[in-house]
Amino acid sequence: MAKATVYERYYDDGVLRLTKRRKKGLLSFFFSRFWILFFLMILQFTLFITFVNWLGDFKPVFRVINVIFTIAMLIYLFASDIDASSKLTWLFFLAIIPIPTSLFLFYTRMGFGHRRIRERMESLSEETLTSIPQDPAVMERLASADDGVDALVRCIGRSGCFPAYAEEKTLYFPSGEAFFEAALEELAKAEKFIFLETFIINEGYMWGKVLEILMEKASEGVDVRVIYDGMCGVTNLSMDYDARLRSFGIRAKEFAPIHPIVSSSYNFRDHRKILIVDGRTAFTGGINFADEYINRIERFGVWKDSGLMIRGEAVRSFTLMFLQMWNIDEPTPVWEPFMSAPTGDGETAERATGSKETVESVPEGENDYGSDGYVIPYADCPVDEYKVGETVYVDMLNRAKRYIYVMTPYLVLDGETEGALKYAAQRGVDVRLILPGIPDKKYAFALAKSYYRVLLEAGVKIYEYTPGFVHSKVFLCDDERAVVGSINLDFRSLYHNYECAAYLYRVKGTIAGVREDFEKTLPLCREVTLETIRKEKPGYVFLGFLMRFIAPLL
Repeated sequence: MAKATVYERYYDDGVLRLTKRRKKGLLSFFFSRFWILFFLMILQFTLFITFVNWLGDFKPVFRVINVIFTIAMLIYLFASDIDASSKLTWLFFLAIIPIPTSLFLFYTRMGFGHRRIRERMESLSEETLTSIPQDPAVMERLASADDGVDALVRCIGRSGCFPAYAEEKTLYFPSGEAFFEAALEELAKAEKFIFLETFIINEGYMWGKVLEILMEKASEGVDVRVIYDGMCGVTNLSMDYDARLRSFGIRAKEFAPIHPIVSSSYNFRDHRKILIVDGRTAFTGGINFADEYINRIERFGVWKDSGLMIRGEAVRSFTLMFLQMWNIDEPTPVWEPFMSAPTGDGETAERATGSKETVESVPEGENDYGSDGYVIPYADCPVDEYKVGETVYVDMLNRAKRYIYVMTPYLVLDGETEGALKYAAQRGVDVRLILPGIPDKKYAFALAKSYYRVLLEAGVKIYEYTPGFVHSKVFLCDDERAVVGSINLDFRSLYHNYECAAYLYRVKGTIAGVREDFEKTLPLCREVTLETIRKEKPGYVFLGFLMRFIAPLL
């Protein structure tokens, strides 16, 4: 019988780590896992293209077959449900490298790399479609408001179990520091289970403090589970980090780990941010677990982020989202006792589960909570036919009457979102976008700037956060609606990532907190005008328009 690997824990400057910190040099940079994987994949592409060209040169019949196949793929492209911007990108590559592009398009559209995940997600979604019944009284009240929110709930409900909840307790955090403090406080109270799903984990002070609590709770018998995206295994963490977590009693999974084999599954990343404690408290937002998110270290100036804490029945929706992701590779999905766990809303769990178990009250004295209005947690799955994230954003833009304010780290628009932004501004809505002043990715910043002129000419106001990097993903509309979650205003979030968010409607206290955050952030920004665009660095302008060719693939 193989002997189990024994892993150690380390303390570096008082910070708990599961791996020793390595010195970063030029040699370690070029021989990092990222570059090794990158070169291996490039080698595969090169060999493939060389092989195709060789066949074309020496086998005329093969050349004729490929021309027919390329024409067939061109017809398929026009007839498919791919968005118009993506079609243009595919057409561009079909024009310059037709054979490799047509074969790659066929490969990705047939879903060879992600078919198993797609079928599994469809099965899990269908299995849980009615697991949280919609309270009909809530829908009646939404319908009587005549604001279209009931229609939106029915629309996003077609993609999964996303009911609307009334009078939940919500609290908005305008910074990663405030989010982190509250998360530590809630984690320390855990008695039954902790579910954590995140895009990025990077060892340091922030993750070390969380990890200390997770280890302690696991040793006490709390069911502690962690899901992190597989990109971490390439960039931040050791490839066996999930095994290291498991050795300390934490049940851990790495979503879609990267291997040196080309696969379409790598395109779909788990970008969600979910933290659930005992089914009573849920957190979501834009905050990952790395020190820059709480400004413990500086990478791109001041890091501006946001998050949301929810207490009540709506926590059950986030529990379901996490369990769906957890159960992707489980032979038999397990939903209980987590889905019927008391939610702490002072009622019973009967409404959601049929259980008569009494629910304890939420602690008093938390006056910053918003507890009126409606909360609609939702997720977006990139391998189904529904684009929930984009649907919600476009619906808000189209229904805005007075204003709509947006914070987003990236701006990569398809025709629908660009048209909705312009239409809102052109009909007199005060549309304001806050983007980073210091970018984390130069190419993404240049790409965002390529949309500035057309948006400004339509009347959209654009601001750049001069102290640093905006990572918040927040929409605010008419003091009545807000969205806080993980969904950026770009192709990757709207089309390629697993995402989540919470839609708030008439939650006065929390929405007022979101409004206050915008009002405090705006004076720290520089306004973009047509004059400032004319003074933009030519390199940025050229890079931005160059990146537009491949924007849907980013």
